[in-house]
Amino acid sequence: MAESTIEWTEHTWNPVTGCTKLSPGCKHCYAETMTKRLVAMGASGYENGFELTLHPDRLEHPLRRKSATTFFVNSMSDLFHEDVPDEFIEKVLDVCRRTPQHTYQVLTKRAERLPVFFAARACPPNMWLGVSVEDKKYGVPRIAQLRKVKTAAVRFLSVEPLLENVGKLDLRGMDWVIVGGESGFKARPMRIEWAESVVAQCRAAGVRVFMKQLGRRPVDASGGDYAVSDVKGKHMIEWPKALRVRQMPAAAA
Repeated sequence: MAESTIEWTEHTWNPVTGCTKLSPGCKHCYAETMTKRLVAMGASGYENGFELTLHPDRLEHPLRRKSATTFFVNSMSDLFHEDVPDEFIEKVLDVCRRTPQHTYQVLTKRAERLPVFFAARACPPNMWLGVSVEDKKYGVPRIAQLRKVKTAAVRFLSVEPLLENVGKLDLRGMDWVIVGGESGFKARPMRIEWAESVVAQCRAAGVRVFMKQLGRRPVDASGGDYAVSDVKGKHMIEWPKALRVRQMPAAAA
């Protein structure tokens, strides 16, 4: 359990670490890169490197915090990875229910598991459930799977890293959309108009939208590098006006 530098959350909680690559959004996985640093530092809990590892000893960490906060669950893994047993996920959900003062954000690329897992279970009322949408082929179909989970208090999309024009999105049942380009030295480009399209669709559908960052390689309409001195958003005034949005769901209040 640690404070987070991720703009849309407050703390991270990692009862599972490690993962396997699934789709293009995984290519430059920040969690894998961070794990290599933690291994080099000899950090506890990363003895297996980026191999998927369950940490039962971390399950009750949120119980130690009495003041309300927002946890990003498994920032270093995917809770719905096929090698995480249902029984372990149930233990995570039980902790969420036992700490109603906290908000828990769960983001997955294994969207097909969501309607199966939650067919006979309800999401805890303080859990936000989200899927990653980086492209049309792999990302967009996840939205329909998320929509099938009727008991999620908040359904959200992480359109990051945005790798192509994702086209017209079916935002029915969605409460929140995060948008961002890719960061890191090997970042792939994000065209400004791709992000503008997603933001415009959210506004038209009445869905809150959070523009996290332009990424390391924002590209303008002419195909050239977008002139911005801070691609991570500390100087949002330099962004295109349509992208200067930071809206959280009402449930965060």
